[in-house]
Amino acid sequence: MTTFRSGFTLWQLVQTARELTEDARVRERVDAVLHIMGGLGGTYGKGRPLVDALEDVAQEAVLQGDFAFAQRFQRFAAYAGGELFLEILEQYYDEAARQRSEEHMRRMVAMGADRAVAALDVLCRDKPDATAADARDLFRGIAQSADYLGLGGGEGGIQLSTKEARRLQQFGHMEIVLRDLPRPASAEAARMMSDILAEVDAGMLAQLLELRARQVGLAALRTVVEDPDSSESALHACLKNQEWIFGGAYVAELARRQYTPDAILDIPLLRGDGSLHVVELKRANIKDLVIRRSGHLMLGAPAHRAVSQAQNYLRAMDENRPSILAEHGVDTRRASATVVIGHPRYVTGDVTSQEIAETLRTYNTHQARIEVITYETLLDSASRMLALSSARQDADPDPDEESAA
Repeated sequence: MTTFRSGFTLWQLVQTARELTEDARVRERVDAVLHIMGGLGGTYGKGRPLVDALEDVAQEAVLQGDFAFAQRFQRFAAYAGGELFLEILEQYYDEAARQRSEEHMRRMVAMGADRAVAALDVLCRDKPDATAADARDLFRGIAQSADYLGLGGGEGGIQLSTKEARRLQQFGHMEIVLRDLPRPASAEAARMMSDILAEVDAGMLAQLLELRARQVGLAALRTVVEDPDSSESALHACLKNQEWIFGGAYVAELARRQYTPDAILDIPLLRGDGSLHVVELKRANIKDLVIRRSGHLMLGAPAHRAVSQAQNYLRAMDENRPSILAEHGVDTRRASATVVIGHPRYVTGDVTSQEIAETLRTYNTHQARIEVITYETLLDSASRMLALSSARQDADPDPDEESAA
């Protein structure tokens, strides 16, 4: 059951965001959001219409090429739809709230350092000849024992308010991110890293962070694909807002997934020319993806059903093109589709990965608007794209280095 959210803070954030765009169409859709939310007091429009209106703003911003504005309203929609806590929005878009949070974190760090000093004092008192190795063992033991600590259920334990529990979740997310960062092996290494980061090119750093995020996202998708029990929803979660995986022809994933009453799209992508491309996701564990009949290989029933579903989506888009273009600004005439289904590791019947690839290639050559690929093909293609991106990063010369005469 969806838990819709709204309130004064979201209303304030939308009001502030309206002044960040000068595009008339985007402002018109922001005004529609504010109309739904009403004035001060009340429920601020909490419900599905508000979520849809926020997604419409994000989609219009994507069409106008303002991806940062689109991401802002995608997050607003995620909060209004119950998928994101308000504190996360405040971290992104409320400067005062972010400063309060940073001050809270600084106090926590200071408190942790104070506790560390107290622990070292006890160590030195009990063992005057303690070495640095003893100190490392002490803190290693504290870190390992932290996994066994709990907040208690109230009987002698600690009762947390909802806001405090959410803040702990935020720190949990931060800890997951920080865990993946390289750690200096010594104080000297830490100083050198600090000096490097102080002079690093911001654009280059952004590219490296984006590359790292893509690597993490691809690894997560691979893990889900390799789990035979993974559902379509789990695969969809890994591919959400990861349009790069499908190739460079797509500029963004559209916020709105429903353009006709009877079709909810898995992943609607926007091409560079403003037209729609539909990605239909099916399970990776499909045993009869390719079957052998009378000595010949052909697609099994699950793949044909998925293609038929995609065909129906495209037909509905063709028939409703004028209204979709007028209401949502997306051109669905002659839209195309990709069906992602199955993986060779799950196919039975003594069929090799190469034979599956050849069967799909033969099938796709007879299709005009729909392509069928496996998750293996998707992962391999995305891995090659990342390898090329990494190679380009390594090959880029130092901008401050003078070229050889």
